Amino acid sequence: MSANELTDVVVVGLGPGGEYIAGTLAEAGLDVVGVESELVGGECPYWGCVPSKMMIRAQNLLAEVGRAPALAGEAVVTPDWARVAGRIRGEATDDWNDQVAADRFTAKGGRLVRGPGRLAGPRRVTVGDRTFEARRGVVLATGTRPRIPPVPGLEGTPYWTNRDAMAAKELPVSLVVLGGGAIGVELAQVFARFMCAVTVVEGQERLLSQEEPESGELAAQVLRADGVTVLTGTRARQISHNGSKFTVRLEGEEQLLCAERLLVATGREADLTPLAVDTVGLDPAAAAVPTNGQMRAGEGLWAVGDITGRGAFTHVSMYQAEIAVRDILGRPGPAADYRALPRVTFTDPEIGAVGLTERQARERGLRVRTSVVAVASSTRGWIHGPGNEGFIKLVEDADRGVLIGATSAGPTGGEVLYGLNVAVHAEVPVDRLRHMIYTYPTFHRTVEAALGALR
Repeated sequence: MSANELTDVVVVGLGPGGEYIAGTLAEAGLDVVGVESELVGGECPYWGCVPSKMMIRAQNLLAEVGRAPALAGEAVVTPDWARVAGRIRGEATDDWNDQVAADRFTAKGGRLVRGPGRLAGPRRVTVGDRTFEARRGVVLATGTRPRIPPVPGLEGTPYWTNRDAMAAKELPVSLVVLGGGAIGVELAQVFARFMCAVTVVEGQERLLSQEEPESGELAAQVLRADGVTVLTGTRARQISHNGSKFTVRLEGEEQLLCAERLLVATGREADLTPLAVDTVGLDPAAAAVPTNGQMRAGEGLWAVGDITGRGAFTHVSMYQAEIAVRDILGRPGPAADYRALPRVTFTDPEIGAVGLTERQARERGLRVRTSVVAVASSTRGWIHGPGNEGFIKLVEDADRGVLIGATSAGPTGGEVLYGLNVAVHAEVPVDRLRHMIYTYPTFHRTVEAALGALR
């Protein structure tokens, strides 16, 4: 049996957070081993955030051209998916080659080891027939995988996940999307605007069920305007594939849905069993790795990103990564604070949110005041005209006089969210926000009206 290879830190999983930790620690002079079983950079640049936003940029252009006759004159555009697919391959993913990212990491002094990493006790990681022993510790950053529902008949069929959708060179004529969360609604709108017949099936009573009801209603409204069939409060009961098309039978429905492709977008989940977390005293059946405010999951063990259960967002992973780096290097800094966790669904309009929803706040026993103001009622919204759907919703802790949640939906909803994010994070008194100067005419000026409408 070969001796263990000594190092300072082993980072298992080189997605955005893991790559940042490994590279930063290597630049700080530590001996770092980065372990990656797939592509350096993780889900986001190859199958998630980056390629999907390229798709969304293209579909938004198509929509804007369609709005031109009402505002500027006749315009015609012919959708061409090949251009989108080519940009994803050529600019975003290098045809799913991670050499640039791998070289970026090793240039910082890190050692890249390819293969699945597995804990072998405290501060030890096995990759194939090699075992690394870390003097300072191990960081887990292995992300999540698509959650596949146990629908009879689904297993064994050529269904798509987000990865297949991102790699599609040609779009299907028709598509059924299982799941009405952020991934499902974003891709449904993209495909519909590129002339694919799309049906979304969501088991909850509304789309974007983790967000405000108004957000789900808006998402359904705009999807239907793009020709998407939206079915909520129903689930797939049986799925089959005959070699050329899918057939989906719904619960309590005689209607059958038929489509060339089926996209499963029913969420993501961590799988801790392959990591052998039981060797360090953690539960392999748990939904996430529990961490403290410094991202510690145990003695000499840290975890960041999706597997911590704090939201499958690149920005959360990067936020946690910065905290973990400080802790590993022994530098002081604040503990993780998720009160103002922001998220954006990049539909058209964008639907951004931060902090608690009204329902979450009330379930915590807080006395709240809320307001909802349509973006179209603002001067900028009126000027914008077609495509101005959206709203600002505020949730105030009435006893403390601060915002604890907000939603910004509109043509630039994700960007307008920034100011609300600051307000929630810094607990700026609502009275102070009311007396701020709001630029005219901007979309964010709607926030001023929403502050005045709090009841």
